[in-house]
Amino acid sequence: MPEAVDRPLAEEPASSPLEPRSKRSDKTKGGSVTVRDWLVTILIALCAATFIRGYIVEAYRIPTTSMERTLLAGDFVIVSKLHYGPRLPETIGIPFTNWHIPGLQFPRSRISGLVEPSRGDIIVFNFPLEEGPIGRKTHYIKRVIGMPGDTLSIVDKIPYANGRALPLLPEMQQKWLAVRKSSAKLPVQRLESVEIEEVGQVGSQLDGISFQSTAALAEEIGMWDEIASIQPLVLPDGSFRSGQIFPTGASFDRDNYGPIYIPARGDLLRLSLENLPVYEDIITRYEGHDLEFDSSGVIWIDGEVTNSYAVEQDYFFVMGDNRDSSYDSRFWGFVPWDHVVGRATTIYFSWDREEGEPRFSRMFRAVR
Repeated sequence: MPEAVDRPLAEEPASSPLEPRSKRSDKTKGGSVTVRDWLVTILIALCAATFIRGYIVEAYRIPTTSMERTLLAGDFVIVSKLHYGPRLPETIGIPFTNWHIPGLQFPRSRISGLVEPSRGDIIVFNFPLEEGPIGRKTHYIKRVIGMPGDTLSIVDKIPYANGRALPLLPEMQQKWLAVRKSSAKLPVQRLESVEIEEVGQVGSQLDGISFQSTAALAEEIGMWDEIASIQPLVLPDGSFRSGQIFPTGASFDRDNYGPIYIPARGDLLRLSLENLPVYEDIITRYEGHDLEFDSSGVIWIDGEVTNSYAVEQDYFFVMGDNRDSSYDSRFWGFVPWDHVVGRATTIYFSWDREEGEPRFSRMFRAVR
């Protein structure tokens, strides 16, 4: 940022004692604005905008459908940094750009916030797997499903935290399977008329229809005369290859996942070759330690043999509200606390790109 110049704002010569006072006053009242005045105004505005954006709130545009129908592509949301506490700058760069001084990084720190993150919060965070300074990584937005210290699993699409089911909220959507009655025809056109997304036919005999919708709409479709039953569309085991699902090598899938433990600050993790794929990124990528191991099961952290690790910060498990169209923790793992930017609070504007017009009904809507 430009350095402030240490000098008086104006340097006027002393006025003559013979000059009338009213005449001297008229010079300043009617004078034109100087270039320096404009520069000072711009500098103040830039500093104010940078402070607000860095420490209070920031605006983001939703580019994808991973949070539908809670957030639509084209929604513009306000994200509060005061809720969880703003992070102090880790790098120095040009405001409102991604340019920064390479190699210059400050210790990571955060000012105390108003509240702690809670299950169900919609948060903005920097994508953990990218390289480089945290604050310069791509921003993602997802919902917190698993908290630090939780054991999380997903059974037939339904997440469970410590054995407690977390069913779909009203605006969430996923894929469903509608099975037709033996004597009925598939109501494909009727489904399309109620604005169902991604309608497809299932089975060699065309016995079912797959579609994406909220739970309430799926229940309504299940009452149609042509439909015998409605159920979540669960992919068979092995639908994803090893490496596509986190952690690498686990027999997890998108719709049946876990159980997996989400580390909390202060946890003493017992390490083994079996669970290292779960915790390796935490030890190395997020907390900056050297990790080595051999086939016999010996593990070294920072050159010392150990079978445990003390976790230095909290971690979260996040998912998109559009459960079958979201690239989230099921695929790449935990969100570290120092990657969390803030909580989404309000949709202040929304633009429908397909229709080429604003969605006035979504403006100034609270994000829940």
